[in-house]
Amino acid sequence: MRNVPPYGRRFLALAAALLAVTAATGAGPAPTGRATAPPLPPLPARMTDTGGGSQLITAEAPGLRSTTGRLTWWDLRGGRWVAAGSADARFGANGLVDGARREQGTSTTPTGLFDLPYAFGNAAAPAGTSYTYRRVTKSSWWCEDNASRSYNRWVEGLPKDCRAGESERLADYPAQYAHALVTGYNYERPVRGRGAGIFLHVNGKGATAGCVSVPADAMRRVLAWADPRREPHLAVGTRAGGTALTGY
Repeated sequence: MRNVPPYGRRFLALAAALLAVTAATGAGPAPTGRATAPPLPPLPARMTDTGGGSQLITAEAPGLRSTTGRLTWWDLRGGRWVAAGSADARFGANGLVDGARREQGTSTTPTGLFDLPYAFGNAAAPAGTSYTYRRVTKSSWWCEDNASRSYNRWVEGLPKDCRAGESERLADYPAQYAHALVTGYNYERPVRGRGAGIFLHVNGKGATAGCVSVPADAMRRVLAWADPRREPHLAVGTRAGGTALTGY
């Protein structure tokens, strides 16, 4: 999987696309006697960068303080983007924030465009899954200790330099991590303090600690649909008050 370029250009691309959606939906009905504007192309078609593949997942929140929104997964067919499915989504308990400015422990979901390195789960891979899928064991941890050499990595057995109190034992979350996709946020070259363990996973009881989550059935459908050969990416952004990705 190729490395994703710096966040900034991604934010602007997604911002322009979501701004177009806002303008279209917020304009209201056309006055009598005036021609109605033609419908806008699907969201991915208005993005300047979708990751270069023929699949894309968009996670869209109404605003930066939102904890809920919509996840849609798209196929590029014959040069046109077509929605393959969608579901309600949840975001961080404290909303969303620019991924390049995010701080660990703030319960915010980073915005941007991220690759999807591999899938994992406490349960067996859903039928049709073609992604590399790692089964969680009792020794599976996600190291989130800023001082560890294993920061923002899956480890089997906790390394001596990775504190349990600063990490997640994946088996402790049988529902949320029944099925999940690792996102490329702060993954290729981790920046300490930026945040670790940002996944697309199954809903828990409420908002997340920074991940994007969806109902269990939707997560199974995403995994059965996603094809790593088609280089799917996850685009996370907001739409609010006539502007997109406010504050960036």
